[in-house]
Amino acid sequence: METVTLALTLSTASLVNILTVVLGLGLVIFFHELGHFAVAKWCGVQCDKFYLGFDIFGLKFWSRKWGETEYGIGVLPVGGYVKMLGQDDIDPSQLTSEEIAQNPRSYTAKSVPQRMAIISAGVIMNVITGFLFFMIAFRVGVEETPAVVGEVQVGMPAWNVGIRGGDRIAQINDRSIEDFNDLMQATALSSGPLQIKAIRPDGEVYDVTLVPDVTGTRRKIGVAPTQGLIVFENPKGMSIPSVVPGTAAAQAQPALQPGDTVTAINETPVKSFAELSDVLSRERAQSVSLTVERAAGTNETEGGQPVTIQLPAEPFRSLGLRMDIGRIAAVQAGSPAVAAGIEIGDRLASVDGQDVGKTLDPFRLPDYFAERHGQEVVVGIKRDVPGGPAEVRQVTIVPEDRGGWTAPPSFEETPLAIPAIGIAYHVQATVLTPEDGGPAQAAGIKAYDAITKLVLQRSEGAASDGIDQDISIDIGEKNLAYAFWQMQQFPDRLVQLTVQSRDSDESRVVDLTPVAATDWFLPTARGVRFLPLSQPQRAENVADAFNMGWHQTRSSIANIYLTLRNLVTQQLSVKELHGPLGIVKVASDVAQVGIAPFLLFLGFLSINLAVLNFLPIPILDGGHMVFLIWEAISRKRPSEQVVVAATLAGMAFVVTLMVLVLWLDISRIVKGTM
Repeated sequence: METVTLALTLSTASLVNILTVVLGLGLVIFFHELGHFAVAKWCGVQCDKFYLGFDIFGLKFWSRKWGETEYGIGVLPVGGYVKMLGQDDIDPSQLTSEEIAQNPRSYTAKSVPQRMAIISAGVIMNVITGFLFFMIAFRVGVEETPAVVGEVQVGMPAWNVGIRGGDRIAQINDRSIEDFNDLMQATALSSGPLQIKAIRPDGEVYDVTLVPDVTGTRRKIGVAPTQGLIVFENPKGMSIPSVVPGTAAAQAQPALQPGDTVTAINETPVKSFAELSDVLSRERAQSVSLTVERAAGTNETEGGQPVTIQLPAEPFRSLGLRMDIGRIAAVQAGSPAVAAGIEIGDRLASVDGQDVGKTLDPFRLPDYFAERHGQEVVVGIKRDVPGGPAEVRQVTIVPEDRGGWTAPPSFEETPLAIPAIGIAYHVQATVLTPEDGGPAQAAGIKAYDAITKLVLQRSEGAASDGIDQDISIDIGEKNLAYAFWQMQQFPDRLVQLTVQSRDSDESRVVDLTPVAATDWFLPTARGVRFLPLSQPQRAENVADAFNMGWHQTRSSIANIYLTLRNLVTQQLSVKELHGPLGIVKVASDVAQVGIAPFLLFLGFLSINLAVLNFLPIPILDGGHMVFLIWEAISRKRPSEQVVVAATLAGMAFVVTLMVLVLWLDISRIVKGTM
C-alpha cells in the first residue's frame, strides 16, 4: 500500500509539473497573439484564425469556430499566430494585393498607424505580461544568490588578479551587481576588459581589472557562488546524501541532519561559509565542535534548539606515489612569487635545499609553504633559456598566511595552487618513485611508469554518495591534480589506475585502495554538503513590486540585446542557445522549485519573445514594421517581388535557426548535459 501511494504521489507531482509548464508557456504565447488579435479587432480587421501552435497540413489537436474566427491548438507547439485577411506569412503576396486592399475589413486596407499598432501589439503585450509576471514573483518572494564568490578556479582571470572566496563583487564596469546572476551576465555580455570593484569579508574594498577567458562558449572569469551554512536538503526528485560517505562528516557525533544550520564552530559564532572555512582550515588537524540549529520535526531535539556536534579531522587519502612536478602554469598578481621574479614556465626545482619530486611531494607543497608563512623560504627555480642550457637560480620568498589546498583543482585541467606564494603548477603523470609499503608499490607500480587514467569505483554494497556511475578521468598532461582532488572528495571509492610502463607499449589496469595519511589533513568542510547561499527578496507592497518588476524588465531587455550583440561579434557562442526542448527542460526544472522562480522564468521568456519578435527580420513582427516604416516614408507599398523575396529569406533564416537550436538541444540530450 505504501509503495502504491508513493508511486501515485510521484505521478501526480509529475503530472502537475507538466501541466504547469504547458500552461505557463502557453500563456506567454497566448498573450502575444492576443495583443495582435485584440488590436486587429479594434481596428475592424477580419481575423480568420487564432491559433496556439501551428496546424501543419491542417493537423490540429482542437479547433472551434465562433463568429468569423476559428480558434484552435495546432500540432506543432513552437509558437502561435493570428491569420488576418490580407496578412498571411505563408502567402506574402496578400500584402500587396490591390484586390484584397479594396475590402475595408482587410489588414492592408487600414492606415499605416493602425497596421503599426496591430503589428506592435504582440510585442507590447509580452512586455506588459513579462512585467506583471515579475511583479507577482517579487510580491510572492524569490530566493536570490548573492554575488559572493565561493570557489575561484585556479589559473582563471579572477584567480590571477587575486579575487578570493568570500569576496563580494559589488560592481562591474560601472554596473551595480545585485546578485550572482548579474555577475554572470555582466561578464558574459560585456566586451573588452572588466573593471571590478569587490569587498573582502573584513570590509576592505579593492579594484581590479581583468580580461575574461574566451576559450569556451562565453566570456567567464572563473568564479562560482558560495555555499551557505545550511546542511544540504534534497530538492524534489533528487537523492543526494547530506554528508559524503567515508568522510569525517559521516563519523560526526551526533549525526548531522539535512536542514541543520551551523551557527558556531568551537563556540565561536560564524555568519558565513567563508568564516567557517577559515576556522576549518586553521584547525584542519583537530576535531572541531559545530553548533547547529536543528530544524523542527527531528527525533533528537525540538526544532530551533542548538545541538553540539563533534566533527573529526579529515585526512588526505594517498596511493603511495611520488610524482614529478610540471612547469608553473599561473602566477597571481601582487603575490610573493611576483616579488621574487617567478614567471610562468619556470619549474620549482628545490625548496629549502630539498629536491621537489624525489624528496618533497608536489602534492604537499601547498601545505609546506602555508606552514612557513612569515618566514623566509629558499626556492630553487629552473628556467629554460632559448638556445642554451636551463638556468637554475635561487630566490627567497616569504609566504603569506594563506592555508594550503584552500584553492583546490576542482575543475578539469586546473593546476594545483600554492595560495601562500601565489603560483600554480601541473603535476606530471610520471611516477618518480612508489613509497615503500604503499598501495602503489604493492600493486607493482614502478618508477617512471605513467598514469594515463584514474577511475573512482563504488564498492559493492557501499552507501550512495550521490553519483551512481563510476567517475572516469583521463589524466593527460594536466589532469592529475584534478584526479587527486576527486579522490579526496569520494574517499569511500576504490581507485582503478591505467598504467603505462616506460619500456612497454601496453597498458595495464591496477586496483588500489587509498590509505589515510596520519599527518596530512584537508582544510575543507570534511564531507558536509551545504546548500548554496541564498537570500530572500520580497516586495512588501504593490509599489515595491512595481519598482522591482520594472527594474527586472529593463534589465532583461538590455541583457537580451547584449546577448544578440555578443552573438554577432562572436564573443558568445551559438552553443549557448537553447531551443524549444531546452526551454521546456528549464521551465520544468524551475517549476519544481516553486511558483515564484517559475513566474520569473515566464517573465524573462515573455521579454525574450518580445525582443526577438521585434528584430527587423521579414516574417517576424519587426520585419513587418520595417515594411510599414518604408511605406510611411515613401508613401507607397513595397513591390510584391520585394515583399515575397524578403519574406522567403526571413522564413529561411528562421527555419535554419530553429533547426540549429533543435540540433543543439538534441546534442545536449545525447550527451546527458541538458
